[in-house]
Amino acid sequence: MVEKKKEKKDPVLAIVPKYARGNAHEALDGVNKLENKKLKGTIKRREKQFKEAAYKAASSELLLTEEGGYLEPEGIEKTYQLTQSALKKEVDISTAHKMFTLDLKFGPYSIDYTRNGRHLLIGGRKGHVAAFDWQAGKLACELQLRETVRDVKWLHNETLFAVAQKKYVYIYDKTGTEIHCLRNHIEVNKLDFLPYHFLLASVGNAGYLKYQDTSTGKLVAEHRTKLGKCDVMTQNPANAIMHLGHGNGTVTLWSPNMTTPLVKMQCHRGPVTAMAIDHAGKYMATAGLDGQLKLWDLRSYKPMQEYFTPTPASSLSISQRGLLAVGFGPHVSVWKNPFTTKQTSPYMSHLQPGSPVHDVEFVPFEDVLGFGHRSGISSIVVPGAGEANFDALEANPFQTKKQRQEMEVHALLDKIQPEMITLDVEHVGKMDKAPIQVINKEKKEAWAAANPEQATELKFKARGKNSSSRRHLRKKAKNVIDQKKVDLLERIENDKKERAKRRAGNPDEPATALDRFSGKKRKL
Repeated sequence: MVEKKKEKKDPVLAIVPKYARGNAHEALDGVNKLENKKLKGTIKRREKQFKEAAYKAASSELLLTEEGGYLEPEGIEKTYQLTQSALKKEVDISTAHKMFTLDLKFGPYSIDYTRNGRHLLIGGRKGHVAAFDWQAGKLACELQLRETVRDVKWLHNETLFAVAQKKYVYIYDKTGTEIHCLRNHIEVNKLDFLPYHFLLASVGNAGYLKYQDTSTGKLVAEHRTKLGKCDVMTQNPANAIMHLGHGNGTVTLWSPNMTTPLVKMQCHRGPVTAMAIDHAGKYMATAGLDGQLKLWDLRSYKPMQEYFTPTPASSLSISQRGLLAVGFGPHVSVWKNPFTTKQTSPYMSHLQPGSPVHDVEFVPFEDVLGFGHRSGISSIVVPGAGEANFDALEANPFQTKKQRQEMEVHALLDKIQPEMITLDVEHVGKMDKAPIQVINKEKKEAWAAANPEQATELKFKARGKNSSSRRHLRKKAKNVIDQKKVDLLERIENDKKERAKRRAGNPDEPATALDRFSGKKRKL
């Protein structure tokens, strides 16, 4: 008997439907009925490409061995009833070290983490600034600026950071040495940095949104919002569009290429106090002085869910896996899956007694939430917040000094120009296949819509004796005889006769004006 070889099942095939675009067999059944052979071949090639892409995506998932987990309650237990002290007894030593509180005197504090989540930057309102590796507990620098500090922000990596002080924005290196003073940025309330464009964005009391290129030192754009003082700003990680929250309850979307907002949304009935956007750029959370917390779909600009906060929220943050942290009063609450379904209770909650929360932020690639308050800074553990698997070429939490230097060079070489920041991320790279007549017509209509006062057709007037209007008049006046023309011809004829009489009485008189000027005599 011949034994049949058992075919080994490919484990990747079980994961392929997760990344597939619908049912490929049903799609091909409909394609086979098409009469157009060219269209049929094109669709089959596309389906083959989609199938290969889904298989490759499923194959790469086998290398991602880490998985993220959440707190799972049993029976009548509630996850928000679990305190940090009780959680600290159940976790390992390395995780327990990430739960700490620093009591400082110069609050309230603003905080910021690097893109790989390794380094922490804090800035107290009374002038205290410090940068350190929070996981290893190594202090890089500590400054007492002796003036108001409104916000702090890391630049492309942990070697440089920006501080919004009382009047100007200053750039410091990791040793605390002042590198630059940006005098174009005056009375700034909020800072943000676009890592792929090397742009430092700021907005302040004057209501001007400014973009500073940190690689060349040039001021790229300066937009007047015309909505007064602004202290709420965040960026959309998907398309690098800046979102500003204003005192009249509106949220405006800006790019450095347009002097007017791309989108203007009426979100609240009072001033906007906090705002956050998820990493995919699909959802936005806003909080206002009216006590409302609203979740928006940025694809349709419509509200999805609405919540009520007992105290107006002061800060919002969305983790890599979609958890929403809300800081209001001395409380910090974390919500799980808030964008998909209406939640009745938070996932976790924390109380900082007697110290209002000022700034909350999730740590990238860690199940940790850091927040600054009036008495200092704190760090708590939120299971399931961070992404378990990271891309070392994008943001590496374990990078060495050599890797950091190489990544900095590659980032500068791959720097994206500000002109490529658009609301539609798929706009760049597309080709307009319309005829040239249609494109010119669209351009003309767009120009007319943007310049309604100058939309009338321009008339180019040619000057001089040989202009088109004069030629037309001469041609038209050939067969027209009026009294003026008759009188003019008679006068010309009389002048000719008088000159002939003078020449007959005086033979030495020059014949023309040019002969009189040169002194030549008339020849008989």
